[in-house]
Amino acid sequence: MHKSPDSNIVNLNATETNNGKRRPTPASNKNEKAPANQFDLVELGCTISGKVILQNINISLKPHGISAIMGFNGAGKSMLLKLIHGIATPTNGHVRWNQQVPTREHRLNQAMVFQKPVLLRRSVKANIDFVIKQRKHRDPLNRNALLAMVGLVDKATQAARLLSGGEQQRLALARALACKPSVLFLDEATASLDSASAAIIEDIVERESRAGTKIIMVTHDAAQAARLSDEVIFMHGGTVVEHSNSQSFFTTPSSAPAKAYLEGRLYNPNR
Repeated sequence: MHKSPDSNIVNLNATETNNGKRRPTPASNKNEKAPANQFDLVELGCTISGKVILQNINISLKPHGISAIMGFNGAGKSMLLKLIHGIATPTNGHVRWNQQVPTREHRLNQAMVFQKPVLLRRSVKANIDFVIKQRKHRDPLNRNALLAMVGLVDKATQAARLLSGGEQQRLALARALACKPSVLFLDEATASLDSASAAIIEDIVERESRAGTKIIMVTHDAAQAARLSDEVIFMHGGTVVEHSNSQSFFTTPSSAPAKAYLEGRLYNPNR
């Protein structure tokens, strides 16, 4: 076993290269026998106050593993994630989850973690208990297991608002997992964190994916996407300009905006 950057957390999944750097779990090790979570986006579009945010999106996501949504700022990544999750409504088109238009009941099997954690003004353990009680499967052992997973057992009775930023995000992730979701959405969940906290969350996301949870994440971090994802949806100008498996995307991107992004430069179509 390899220890994560937090000494209270055992990293069950990460492997290391000869120079000690983390490397991603191979996609072939993912749990392909888990129930499929097939998302089909059909003619999806969104206009707000006359401004087109998204348009003409027609893709099907892999039913297993980790899907990374990437692109320059303002490309529409977070809005696309919200439409897939159902917390925003498309102006055009629709989302299908396993061949059905998702209902509120369907979405009880989904959870989302935002870039800025949204926590209750209660203790750390009460934040978990609230979710478990709402889902009607209250179990202190489950709560303690979740807190142990994110390294917060010793802070269970502390006020959640007194946690550090990284600890708050880990609590937000534990609370999302308390829902036992079949689909987990992450919106730049590690963008504001130090590298140690980000690595802890990545380890947990990898483990959940291996256990069968479908992960759909927005990230601006190309290295993170290369470590974790099985496929990349690259957006530019409010639409998807490239959708491919991760290995192809990071070795031979086919779109000019994606090439510019991976090279660390702005995309100028007039050049």
